[in-house]
Amino acid sequence: MTHTAFITGGTKGIGKECTEAFLAKGYNVVATYRSDDAAANALRTSHIGKNLEVVKCNAADFEQTKACWQLVTERFGGADIIINNAGISQQKVFCDITRSEWDEMFDVNIGSAYNTVKCAYDYLVGCKWGRIINVSSIWGIAGASCEVHYSASKAALIGFTKALAKELGPSHITVNCVAPGVIDTDMNSHLEADDVAALCEETPLQRIGSAAEVASLICYLASDDAAFITGQVISPNGGIII
Repeated sequence: MTHTAFITGGTKGIGKECTEAFLAKGYNVVATYRSDDAAANALRTSHIGKNLEVVKCNAADFEQTKACWQLVTERFGGADIIINNAGISQQKVFCDITRSEWDEMFDVNIGSAYNTVKCAYDYLVGCKWGRIINVSSIWGIAGASCEVHYSASKAALIGFTKALAKELGPSHITVNCVAPGVIDTDMNSHLEADDVAALCEETPLQRIGSAAEVASLICYLASDDAAFITGQVISPNGGIII
């Protein structure tokens, strides 16, 4: 049986590395993206002939996600590996965060996970096998100053993971959460060189992580080798928090 991975935010950063890794393993992959057509086209072009669908879909929008899931069903019969990777971030002191910014943060970072799982739920339960992996953040565990809405939304994703793991366990579906530390992605590209150097100094391993390292962990959690791991939060963060 060939597994199919459904990856939100699958054309850049950690999501792109997941797409590359699952394709390399011979999986079917559906990678969604919200707006960067250039990155999406580059990914398509580099994998012509592979079982890859790159779909423009705002994962925070339920109707768009539902339409995308219909495409997944038509092309691959469904997807039994769900990677909820879509996310946004923003640095702002709490008193300056507008209600619309708060709502958007939650719509994308936790609402998108609701949307994908809601669409996939019946299929996964029917299969009696599945993997759901949610990408949170170290700040969902520890909290980050000037990122209250981001930290809160990522903490919500951790609670979502733990509760859903208990509900889906009897159907042999595992649900886990990856909470990366500082990773070299577009989301952190705003950091100045001095900020990166300071973060490296704070980290026992003396460096920031790579998107490929996080993707490798996600691939493991999707494998049969991780069949007895569920409801867990694993944080690849170089030891900056333990």
